[in-house]
Amino acid sequence: MGCRYQQLDLEERCTIARLREGGQSIRKIAAALDRSPSSISRELKRNTGSGSRAAAYQPGYAQEQTRARRWSGSRLERNAALRDQVLGLLATRWSPGQICGWLKLQAGQTVIGVETIYRFIYAQLKRTNDGAWRHYLPRAKARRGRRAKKGGSPALHIKARVSIDQRPDIVTDRAQPGHWEADFMLFARYGQSVLVLHERTSRLTIFLKTGNRKAEPTADELRHLLEPLPPPLRRTLTFDNGTEFAEHHRLNAEPLGLATFFCDPHSPWQKGGVENAIGRFRRILPRRTDLDLVDPDQIAAAVVAFNNTPRQCLDFRTPVEVFSEHLLHFKRESTSRHSPG
Repeated sequence: MGCRYQQLDLEERCTIARLREGGQSIRKIAAALDRSPSSISRELKRNTGSGSRAAAYQPGYAQEQTRARRWSGSRLERNAALRDQVLGLLATRWSPGQICGWLKLQAGQTVIGVETIYRFIYAQLKRTNDGAWRHYLPRAKARRGRRAKKGGSPALHIKARVSIDQRPDIVTDRAQPGHWEADFMLFARYGQSVLVLHERTSRLTIFLKTGNRKAEPTADELRHLLEPLPPPLRRTLTFDNGTEFAEHHRLNAEPLGLATFFCDPHSPWQKGGVENAIGRFRRILPRRTDLDLVDPDQIAAAVVAFNNTPRQCLDFRTPVEVFSEHLLHFKRESTSRHSPG
């Protein structure tokens, strides 16, 4: 009989269970598997009960017990300081990707991987059966994977509507500042909404609580928000096909002179920047939130924190930093044009 010291696999454990149930002795089971009798005896002793349940050997249970004995914990469970730092940043609304990128930037080398953080959180969800762990994650999902898509919206007819197909190609690569996306963040209580304005290059996002979603007030709010900016920082604005943006053409006229475009029907992903920003901000203002009960200063503080969080797509700089650079550049450029020669 050969001597092997590898762990028993699930197939061998199933054979042990079948032969044991058939009344075979430990030595006969060992011979059938080409294992030592001591290995079989130890396996049965570890993974069966006592008394009347002595023969109740379960191969699946034995396999899980073996994995549990060999598992030494993830890096976050072994390193308490790193775990506390990661959980602290997750609690301040940083995503796993932002945390990993920032730690790498600080240390000059990779400290931890995104997947390690996700696996740690989902492992805690499973082991503790405590749903609060999911709130550490950007989408607060209890299970991994994409959610099912919802039904589409009816096609809408908007005056002077210009398709996104006619939007300049330079908008797509996000290299040129001044291209914006807009949408509304809705809530369970009827009539409550937040107007969201997102700049594609810097990812700077503006959140403004509004009294309603009627087209004219919406156009006025957008004009008030964008008009103070230098013209190079207000070039285009992209919407979905909601009727709240039906008065978009009022933004085309001077002095704003903003070009407006609309996504294809049922294709809100074509303005993915603002969609992503809304998804992130849902951690702070879930759909069930009653805005009348939220202090405006709390919302303002959350917006400041949101725009001062480093982003991987910005080489872990913040939206405020990048937008400020563009703003200062255009202000200097404007001053130099008007300065005496």
